[in-house]
Parts: sequence; C-alpha cells; structure tokens
Amino acid sequence: MQTETTDHGTLETWTTAEVSDAFDRGDIVLIDVRTPQEYLYERISGAMNYPMQEFDPATLPDDSGKRIVFHCGSGKRSEAVARKTLASGRARVAHMEGGFGAWKADGLPHTTTDASTGAPKKVGPAAS
Repeated sequence: MQTETTDHGTLETWTTAEVSDAFDRGDIVLIDVRTPQEYLYERISGAMNYPMQEFDPATLPDDSGKRIVFHCGSGKRSEAVARKTLASGRARVAHMEGGFGAWKADGLPHTTTDASTGAPKKVGPAAS
C-alpha cells in the first residue's frame, strides 16, 4: 500500500492483490465509480456501483467498521473520488491502483458479459 498525506488526511492507494485479499475477508466496502454502463458490462462481483457523476460523500455507508475502497477503470476517477471523500471528513478511504484494468490484467475474478448471449459470465480463478 502506498500512502500520501493530503491537506485532508491520508490517501491510501492499494494494489489489486491487497484489495482482493481484503475484499475476500470482508474487511472492506468496494465501490466502483464507473458509469452504470461500464459496471453492467463487466464488474468485480460484489462491488457496489456509485458512479462518479452522481457521487456525494455524505451518502456513503458508515465507515466505522470497514474501510471504503474505490475503483474505476484505470485509477484516475477513483483517486479523484477518494480525495473528495477525504475532503468531506471521512478518514478510512482508499482507492485501487490501476483500476479494473489492472484487476483483469492480474487475472482476478470478475463478471463480464458473454457477447454471444448477453448473459453474465464469470471470469478468473473462481469461475470454474
């Protein structure tokens, strides 16, 4: 994990492996800030979708028990949302380095859309 001290707190940048491990343990709330269309086409199963264009930190779930980790396609939007969340006074905030593109490149499990049927299709180690 990388950290950066900002005017509003510490911004954490997690690797895909760190996010995957914490998500599997149930230690984090994973929030996808991509558009609904991106999310519907392919996503990390179990991640919530809260699009950046509608994002308001005041409506996030209570962070007293679990850290909130944001992700997007490349890491740029999730970093912006994480910074906005820190500025709102939330302390336990992180984002995933490299976004969903890095998640897929690392071969981690996700759900995509089967182009031939339009149905959801599990991809990755847990797909079998």
